[in-house]
Amino acid sequence: MAINRELLSKGITYLAGSLPLLFLGPVVIHNAFMNKQNIWHYLVLAIGIIICIAAVYFAYKGLSVIVKSLFND
Repeated sequence: MAINRELLSKGITYLAGSLPLLFLGPVVIHNAFMNKQNIWHYLVLAIGIIICIAAVYFAYKGLSVIVKSLFND
């Protein structure tokens, strides 16, 4: 059972990219809810939700690439 190291490094790169987004998204959403009196509230909230969705997507993509590298799909 050989491991495809190129795919493994690509998957780890996706996971490493999603890690800061996993922390940044909830911080931005919390900031949006703390500043409801500001007119930019909905824009900051939308940006936070987009960041959270991107974090989940990159984590999923990274895990799927790692599984492909391990099991040679």
